Amino acid sequence: MKFFALYIILFGVFIISSCNNTKYLPEGEALYTGSKIKVVDSVYSKKKKKAIKEQVEDLTRPKPNKTILGLRIKLYAYNIAGKNRTSEKGLFGWLKFKFGEPPVLMSSVNLGINEQILANHLENKGFFQAAVKGDTVVKRKKGEAIYTVVPGVQYTINEVKFDVDSSDLKKAIVRTERRTLLKKGDPYDLDVIKAERERIDTRLKNKGFYYFNQDFIIVDVDSTIGKNQVNMYVRVKTGTPAAAKEIYRINDIFIYPSYRLNNVNPADTTAKNAFYYKGYYVVDRKHLYKPQMFERAMLFKTDSIYNRRDHNQTLQRLTSLGLFKFVKNRFEDAPNVDSPKLNTYYYLTPYPKKSVNTEIAGTTKSNDLTGSQITIAWKNRNTFKGGELFTIKTYGGFEIQYGGQFNGYNTFRYGIEGTLSFPQFIVPVFKLNTSGGYVPKTNITLGYDWLNKQKQYTLNSFRVAYGYVWKETLAKEHQLYPISVNYVQPINVTQQYRDSAENNVTLQKAIEKQFILGSTYSYTYNTLLTSRRKDGLYFRGGVDLSGNIVGLFTKNDIKNGDTAKIFNAPFSQYARFDADFRIYHKIGTTTIWANRIFAGVGFPYKNSSSLPYVKQFFAGGNNSLRGFRSRSVGPGSYIYPDTSGFYPDQSGDIRLELNTELRAKLFSIVYGAVFVDAGNIWLYNENPAQPGGKFTKHFLNDIAVNTGFGLRFDVSILVLRLDLGIPLRKPWYPDGQKWVLDQIDLGNSQWRKDNLVLNIAIGYPF
Repeated sequence: MKFFALYIILFGVFIISSCNNTKYLPEGEALYTGSKIKVVDSVYSKKKKKAIKEQVEDLTRPKPNKTILGLRIKLYAYNIAGKNRTSEKGLFGWLKFKFGEPPVLMSSVNLGINEQILANHLENKGFFQAAVKGDTVVKRKKGEAIYTVVPGVQYTINEVKFDVDSSDLKKAIVRTERRTLLKKGDPYDLDVIKAERERIDTRLKNKGFYYFNQDFIIVDVDSTIGKNQVNMYVRVKTGTPAAAKEIYRINDIFIYPSYRLNNVNPADTTAKNAFYYKGYYVVDRKHLYKPQMFERAMLFKTDSIYNRRDHNQTLQRLTSLGLFKFVKNRFEDAPNVDSPKLNTYYYLTPYPKKSVNTEIAGTTKSNDLTGSQITIAWKNRNTFKGGELFTIKTYGGFEIQYGGQFNGYNTFRYGIEGTLSFPQFIVPVFKLNTSGGYVPKTNITLGYDWLNKQKQYTLNSFRVAYGYVWKETLAKEHQLYPISVNYVQPINVTQQYRDSAENNVTLQKAIEKQFILGSTYSYTYNTLLTSRRKDGLYFRGGVDLSGNIVGLFTKNDIKNGDTAKIFNAPFSQYARFDADFRIYHKIGTTTIWANRIFAGVGFPYKNSSSLPYVKQFFAGGNNSLRGFRSRSVGPGSYIYPDTSGFYPDQSGDIRLELNTELRAKLFSIVYGAVFVDAGNIWLYNENPAQPGGKFTKHFLNDIAVNTGFGLRFDVSILVLRLDLGIPLRKPWYPDGQKWVLDQIDLGNSQWRKDNLVLNIAIGYPF
C-alpha cells in the first residue's frame, strides 16, 4: 500500500508538472502540441475521408514532444534540469541531455512546406486536383497546426499497355505483363508504379539481363483522356545501353576459399594456379578444402543463363556453411567469347579453424531457486576438409534455494555434448540436396548429463541423435531426426525421497529409469525474420515418436502389468504432438500486441501408461502462466496436498495454453507490458493418485487464469524482464469458487505472499 500511495503521489506530481511545461518557454513563444487534418470534400464518404486522413496525418513536421500516458514527461525532465545547465554530468545533466527533450516551439512550424508535402503526397496517390490550406491556433501558450484538405476526385487506371517488338528484352518484358501490379480500375499510385518497375527489373535479372536496371523503364501516364482516368504505357527508355539489352551466360567460375581482406595484391584471375573440378576453378594452393563442398554449395553452372536469384542464393549458401566470415563476389565480361558471357569470382574469407567461446548465464525462478551456469564450447571448422563442423560443449551449473522450508535442496549439474555436422544430406542409397539459399546439415550428436538434487537423488542421462536440418527459405526450417535415443538412470536416491515418493506418482516418475528410442520432426515458420509489415507470424509444430519399431517385436502391454525392457529399463512407447502458434500485431510505432496459443498432446500406449517425465508438459512459471509458481499448475483440478515434504513439479500428457500481451515502449530502453495467461495440463489416462487430473470433455472447467504487468529493459544484447503475476482463477477450487477476483487484497501481507508472483527472466516469454 505504501508503494501504491507513492505511485499516486508521483502521478499527481507529473500531472501538475505537465501543466507547468509552458512556464519555461521563451517570451512570445508557444508549445507546439501537434497537427490536425480535416478532410472536407462532399464527394467522399466518412470512411473514405478517414482513409485519406490516415494517409497524410503522419507527414507533417516537426513532431511534437513525446507523451507517456498523455504526459510530456521528457519535456518536464528537460525543464526541471534547468535552462542554464550545459554539462551532461550528474543526475540533472542526465535528465536534460539523455532522458529529456527540449520543447518543440510553434515558431518551428512551416505551414507552407507542410502544405506542399501533403499536396504532393495526395497527387502521388491520384488526387491531381488536391488543395491544402494550413492555419495555426494558439491558446494559453499552447498551439496546434490545422490543415484543411480538399482532395478532389481520385484518378483511376483506364488502360495499361506494354511496348512490343521483336527484341529479346521487350519480349521478356511483355511476358511479365500478366503479373503486372497496374490493374484497370485501380487508383493511380506512384508507389505502385515504382513497385512495377522493380518487379520488371527483378524478372529480367532472373532471365539473364545482368546490366539492366529499373531506371531503364519508364511508365508514361496520359491524364487527358477524360472521366478522371489515365492510360499508362510501359516501355524501355530511349538511349538504354546495348549491354542492358543482352542476355548473359556464365563463363568461368573462380573460387578463392582463403582470401584475406587485407590482401595487397588482387586475387589471381587466371586458371593457372587453380584446381578444376566439374566446371569450377578452385584456387586453393594448400588444399584445405575438398572441391566437392563447393559443388554442393554453388548454384551457378558454366554456360547457364545469369540469374539474380541463383546469384543471391549462392552467396547465402556459402555463408550458411559457417566456415567463412566474409563472402563476396564480382562479375566481369569474359574476353574473347562469341556471345555475352560473364566470368564469376567468389572471394571467401575463412573464420579461424579452431575457436573457444564461453557463456555465463544467471537464472532465477518463481519457486525461489537462484543459480548460474557456465558453458564452454570448442569448435573445429572444416574438420575433414569438406566443411564439417565439430563442436564439443561442456557445462556446469547450480540452483540454490535461500531460506524457506526447502533450504538446502539445491541442484547441481554438469554435462558434455559433442556434435559433428556435415554440410550435406548423408542418406544411405539416395543422393539429396536442396536448391534454396541454405546448405542442408546432417548432425550426429552424443551427450551425457549428470544431475544432482541434494537430499533427493542423482540422475545420469545419455543421449544419441542422428538427423537433418534444412531450410526452404529464411522463414521455413525443417528438423528431422530419424534416430533419437535417450537413456536416464537414477542413482543415489535418498531414503527421505523414497519415503516421500512412496505414495506420490509424480515423485516416482522423476526417478524412473527411462529408455526413449524413436524419431522426431519439427517444422518452423517465422515471418518475423523476413517481414517488414506490421504483423508477424510464428508457428512451430513437432512430432515425437518412440518405441514403435521395437514395439512391433513385443507383445507386452502395461495394462496387463507386463512391460518389455531394454538395458533393464522399460522402453517408452508413445506418439507426441505439439504446436506453438504466435501472432504479433504492431500498433503505431512502439506498441506490439503479442498472442500465443500452445497445444500439445501425448498418446502413451502398450509399453507406457504416460509420457516419460522428460517428454511431459508443465504449466506455470516465467514463460507460461506467470501468476502461478513454476510447474505448479495441474494436472487438471488436482493440487498437491502436502507441502511439508518435497513439492514436486506437476507434469502431464496434454497441455493447452493461451497468452496475450500488450507491449509498449515507455522511454529509452524501458518497455512496459500488461498480460493475461490461461491454460493447464492434463493426464491422458486416469491416475487414482491424482484425482481430477485426467483430460475430459469438461476440460475448460480446469483452466487456470492470471493477469499481471511487467517491465522490460532492452539493452540490445539482451532483454531483462520483470513480470508480476496475479492469479484470477484457481482450477483446484470447488465449482463456483474457482474465480478469485473478489479475494484480491493488496493490503494483506499474507495474501500478497500467497498470490503475487514476481518473475525475473531474460528475453520475452514468447
